[in-house]
Amino acid sequence: MNAIEQQLQYEKGNRASLILTFIIIIFLLVWSASAINLDNMTTNGVDMAKNILLGILSPDWSLLTNFRGGVPYLLIETVAIAFLGTMIGAILAIPLAFLSASNIVPKPVAFIVRLLLICVRTVPAIVYGLMFIRVTGQGPFTGVLTIAFVSVGMLTKLYVDVIEELDRSVLESMTSIGCNGFEKIRYGIIPQLSALFLSIVIYRFDMNLRDASVLGLVGAGGIGAPLIFAMNSYKWSQVGSILIGLILLILIVEFASNKIRSKIVNG
Repeated sequence: MNAIEQQLQYEKGNRASLILTFIIIIFLLVWSASAINLDNMTTNGVDMAKNILLGILSPDWSLLTNFRGGVPYLLIETVAIAFLGTMIGAILAIPLAFLSASNIVPKPVAFIVRLLLICVRTVPAIVYGLMFIRVTGQGPFTGVLTIAFVSVGMLTKLYVDVIEELDRSVLESMTSIGCNGFEKIRYGIIPQLSALFLSIVIYRFDMNLRDASVLGLVGAGGIGAPLIFAMNSYKWSQVGSILIGLILLILIVEFASNKIRSKIVNG
């Protein structure tokens, strides 16, 4: 009987927690819906939405086929910004990851480095872009620096998760047969981490490609700047061309990155 009573109490407690969670979610939805204001939606806004849709459906094909300053050139520049920024961030994140791993360095050191990286990750990429523009001026180089700086924080966090799951028995076996520190890193640590690190970098590149597109809106190079200029000039056919090119690029890169990551993870 005691077991049955305990089971009934557990089910009652579980049911009460579900009801409470449901009530909290409903409250948050109602509270969030109060922020919706349709008073500012005028006829002009509806016409603007129609023009954007018509622009996407009737793009300027000359921009899509112009490889000298057109959409293909801008997409290649965006990919270059994302790729170079990701590579720089991936390299810088490796030593920081080892300094953040509590199974590699003392816990106080790992805590301080992790706290610093948390501060880095809290700032959005577009804010870093605005800051770097003041230092290096507008252009692709600013986009590369921004992508690299933003990537360091997240890549380090993902690296640390992998490092802390290292198989320590391999290192202990190598110690027992007299391997030195370099041999442990070369034959014990790198083989365990290289494939997972590469998978993480590819995943981050996929995300950085979207960030590089947005950074162009603040003048950090890439396809974002022509997009905002076309929108401000109400050239919706150009907007449609840029969006079509951007959508195709994202789809291609995401398909390729998923294939590569699955092959790496599966060996």
